[in-house]
Amino acid sequence: MTAGTKIVGHSVVRRGAFERLTGRARFGADQMRPGDLALAVVRAPLGPARIKGVDAAGALAKPGVVRVFTADDVPGENLYGIIAVTRDQPVLAQGLVRCPGEAVALVAAETLEQARAGARAMRVDLEPLPGVYDPGRALAPEAPLVHDRGNLVRQTNIIRGDVETALAEAAVTVSGRYTTSMIDHAALEPEGGRAEWIDGRVIVTACTQNAHYDRADLARILGVKKDRVRVIQAETGGGFGGKLDLSVQPFLALAAWHLKRPVSMVYSREESFWATSKRHPLVMDLTTAADEEGRLVAATADVLADTGAYASYALAVCVRAAVHALGPYRVPHLKIRSRAVYTHNAWAGAMRGFGVPQAAVAHEGQMDALARALDLDPLELRIKNALRSGDISATGQRLGQGVGLVECLEAIRPYYDEWRQESAGSDSAGVGVGAMYYGIGNTALSNPAGARVEITADGDLILYTGAADIGQGSDTVLGQIAAERLGWDLSRVRLVRADTDLTPSAGATSASRQTFISGNAVRQAAANLEAMLFEEAAEKLEIGRRDLDLAEGRVVPRGAPDKAVAVTDLVADLAARGERALADGHFDPLATALDPETGQGCPYQTYAFAAHAALARVERHSGLVRVRRVAAAHDVGRAVNPQAARGQIAGGVVMGLGYALMEEYEPGPDVNLDRYHIPTMADAPEITPILIEPGDPDGPYGAKGLGEPALIPTAPAVVAAVSSVVGRPLRDLPLNLERVMAALTAQEKGDDDRD
Repeated sequence: MTAGTKIVGHSVVRRGAFERLTGRARFGADQMRPGDLALAVVRAPLGPARIKGVDAAGALAKPGVVRVFTADDVPGENLYGIIAVTRDQPVLAQGLVRCPGEAVALVAAETLEQARAGARAMRVDLEPLPGVYDPGRALAPEAPLVHDRGNLVRQTNIIRGDVETALAEAAVTVSGRYTTSMIDHAALEPEGGRAEWIDGRVIVTACTQNAHYDRADLARILGVKKDRVRVIQAETGGGFGGKLDLSVQPFLALAAWHLKRPVSMVYSREESFWATSKRHPLVMDLTTAADEEGRLVAATADVLADTGAYASYALAVCVRAAVHALGPYRVPHLKIRSRAVYTHNAWAGAMRGFGVPQAAVAHEGQMDALARALDLDPLELRIKNALRSGDISATGQRLGQGVGLVECLEAIRPYYDEWRQESAGSDSAGVGVGAMYYGIGNTALSNPAGARVEITADGDLILYTGAADIGQGSDTVLGQIAAERLGWDLSRVRLVRADTDLTPSAGATSASRQTFISGNAVRQAAANLEAMLFEEAAEKLEIGRRDLDLAEGRVVPRGAPDKAVAVTDLVADLAARGERALADGHFDPLATALDPETGQGCPYQTYAFAAHAALARVERHSGLVRVRRVAAAHDVGRAVNPQAARGQIAGGVVMGLGYALMEEYEPGPDVNLDRYHIPTMADAPEITPILIEPGDPDGPYGAKGLGEPALIPTAPAVVAAVSSVVGRPLRDLPLNLERVMAALTAQEKGDDDRD
């Protein structure tokens, strides 16, 4: 969709592509400079455990070791966490470790090898304690407490209508339990960065998804005001939520603060696996009911999330999983309970989708079960029940214009029909479909973004944004929006990004929020700058502001183009008075808190919708699943950069394959990519990305968001395809060789399926 715009809606080369292709981009691990001290973390090999003693003598005796830090060296609050009410994670453990891999001490040395040798020489005396590793058992009264506040982190309820009566009167009811695995983000770049002490301030440059959040946490850890800390985002080689939590930042800040010397560090690949957050594994019990014609009448969901030893983003995952538990469908009567629970497992945090990829496996499994029970086509059943503009969501929100779910489902129909025809009669090929919706931005709370734009004397347009580009392309998209609004040459747009000294906060790069929220802030900043220029030109030309247009670097009076004035002349006039051609913008999406009893409210201003179809083949002798083709239709509102959007969809599909078929994290200090399997190019299917662009009236030029939705429908579609081959519903991820072979064996024996 390119009508009416010159830059937005057109594919442009992504900003930073040349630097990445030529190796010039400097990621967190590339920040080390000659003369820097190197840091290494001492981690507990077991947990939960009581710390009986920490002996640094062996480390300090090693060549090159400068200092060892423990919890006693943290000058401020030795706790961090993204949400204040659950700030529970120590920088360095004190008295207790709650899970293996927890940081106990920090070693600074002249080289990285010396720092790691010093860390290995540390002696930590640990007394094992009883632990709890099952989230259901963690809620039992006699369960060991992970934290003194209790093991229940959060419970969210969503209730609407009369569920019991509707279930009793339904023509058909299906129930199922679904489980998903703990998985790692496995970004190609391990965590790394650098810090230095300059004029009484600590400056940290590191991979991150939110420089401004990092600064607030680091200031609290150091016990100083925020202006004593500066955080700059290094180029970040993937995040997927894993770089929302602090990793190397507090260690860098602590060492630089004490030593007054530059320090740098990078996690090993094994450390990156062992010591960072994971995707929450969920257990989900759903019951779904429909009338004789397949219209949904009622549903219940009970969701239990294992957040491990620390809360991180558990609150956000808990509430979002509840809001999305029943999928993108009209359900008049519903009852949902979602709980997040502490255990002594590895800690879970934000990961692409915040609980919605897990929920989608369950609600789409339920739709397939209903289709079987009613002998209806799975695609037709979804279309019959799909949310449309004007419908009411699970939280009682009336959806506005631009709901493109039906269009997405119809867009995949040709592929779905063709592949079903191709695989008809085959005992090894199957086709599945999955649908989803996703609220854009943080759930049911304020999540604003600011932006700033400036025109320089030489005619460059500078965009200042706190939005962290972690590969999703916000640098490019936000630049396109600014250039479009001001009619500027995109090649003259410069970027200052994610530097707490120079850029306004844009909130986190998470929740698929930057295009919609920061995009609106950028557009507002550009509009405010245009107004400033018009005011200056109106006085200069002695003409009304409403009679002016801005085009191609000139302010043009309507009907009198010969009187146009160059924007650079107006910038010079402002500079002569000591002013800059600079303006700020701000946007905070409309959202309301959910009712604490019923969960009713307006959690998001807008939603993205999508539908995927997958063709899979199963090797019956081995259980190996190969996904051959995926058609992926996404309602993006409007694609600001269409080619980048298609690439985002393709990446999401491949990540969804890993979630569906192979990824499962098993904690340990030696996990690497040789043991933790992610899809490679050899696993990638033929992917057909389809952009659905109904336009969102509240989005910048109609745009919404795409980052997380790109992933979500793939696993449900793949699960459905494989289930159709093995003749029974598969409800536990991943669909590894053992699970698929067990299903094939049961099929050959003629065992009844679980429906």
